[in-house]
Amino acid sequence: MTTQTNLAKEGGEAGNPGTSQSPQGLKAGLKNRHLSMIAIGGVIGAGLFVGSSGGIAAAGPAILLSYALVGAMVVFVMRMLGEMAAASPDSGSFSAYADRALGRWAGFSIGWLYWFFWVVVLAVEATAGAVILEGWVPAVPQWAWALIVMVVLTATNLASVSSYGEFEFWFAGVKVVAIGAFVVIGLLAVFGLLPGSENPGAGLAHLTDTGGFFPKGVGAVLTGVLMVVFSFMGSEIVTLAAGESEDPRRAVTKATNSVIWRIGVFYLGSIFVVLTLLPWNDSSIVEKGSYVAALDSIGIAHAGQIMNVIVLTAVLSCLNSGLYTASRMAFSLGERGDAPKSFARVNAKGVPVMAIWASVVFGFAAVYFNYAFKDTVFTFLLNSSGAVALFVWLVICFTQLRMRGILMREAPEKVTVKMWLFPYLTWATAAMILFVLVYMVFDEANRQVVLLSVLVAAIVVAVGLVLDRRHRAAARS
Repeated sequence: MTTQTNLAKEGGEAGNPGTSQSPQGLKAGLKNRHLSMIAIGGVIGAGLFVGSSGGIAAAGPAILLSYALVGAMVVFVMRMLGEMAAASPDSGSFSAYADRALGRWAGFSIGWLYWFFWVVVLAVEATAGAVILEGWVPAVPQWAWALIVMVVLTATNLASVSSYGEFEFWFAGVKVVAIGAFVVIGLLAVFGLLPGSENPGAGLAHLTDTGGFFPKGVGAVLTGVLMVVFSFMGSEIVTLAAGESEDPRRAVTKATNSVIWRIGVFYLGSIFVVLTLLPWNDSSIVEKGSYVAALDSIGIAHAGQIMNVIVLTAVLSCLNSGLYTASRMAFSLGERGDAPKSFARVNAKGVPVMAIWASVVFGFAAVYFNYAFKDTVFTFLLNSSGAVALFVWLVICFTQLRMRGILMREAPEKVTVKMWLFPYLTWATAAMILFVLVYMVFDEANRQVVLLSVLVAAIVVAVGLVLDRRHRAAARS
């Protein structure tokens, strides 16, 4: 899975002379079943379970359109990323491709921003998991549970990539089975086919019988977009993991081709079930959470505790993948000379130990800030990384616009996955992402997030440009 020399040279012309893109130290420890489940489970984040109720309250049944719009955007972005990853699998994924297509400063910037995003997520998810665990075992304080969770998953990632894959296989498996069962049971109840269902009012009428399909107005669809967009982050993880799989091109192609049905079933399907089981303005949706309220409405006993187990699994999955993703991005940056070289060193099992520890240390620091300086330092970290997902998707769009030409000139036979309606749909997707970012600036609830994220991104880009200039000067001398 080494990248072709000509592609590396082409990247040098774009601003990265002499950069090696081959993840030589990593080993193919992920089996096809690991990659398949990572791909399927990657779109199911904890945000789907805990964040959907706010979106429903803000937009009513029209939240389905919000999920459909963001889902379409993710499908298009994944298609672009799949085109590049299938042709040239790389542990740095979109960061490495941006490095070659747009210039070294671009790969540096988006790589570090993505790393920053995931190490902050580590703290968020560790705390979320600790809240659930403390509710079950209150004798252990919340901070201790957060520490335990972080230590266990750090040990898993340090053991071997196959350990990460095995844990993620089962974590993702629980999420997939849970959402699949929820959709099937819910639809049976909606159409009156579930024996013993205690919800005689369930049905398609709930989509329009309480203020219509747009009870908060058509504009609420965009508000819903802002509320649900971040729950989709994680779809791209499979393209990073593919570099350590047995058959990376096949894994990426399969993941890219299946993203439509995954989003359709897990997101649109499950939200559709909630909205047809209950009126959108039912108070229990906000008080209990959308999925718990839906399960309660059809008489599923202990729905709250069942959902807590599923949410905890989703949290652990996100933590596990977040640490893996952050460490592999750090590894790729180290390999390209954009991070300490020690990040690119691996042990006998092919594990980038220093890259993992660097990510963990920052993650532990973020957990500490969450408890000691929640309203100051941690809030800044959270807000300043909040829009990174959109930045990543935007960079993927611009990278693919350049990479298509590079790939077709140097290795056209490797372009087995192609973006639809290129370049028009790529430009349309980029325009949609930019529209969402601009809309966030005018939305009071999201203004600080996008402005702080832009500030941090501007600083990182400035550093990247300075370093790029220095590298160019050194190469000429």
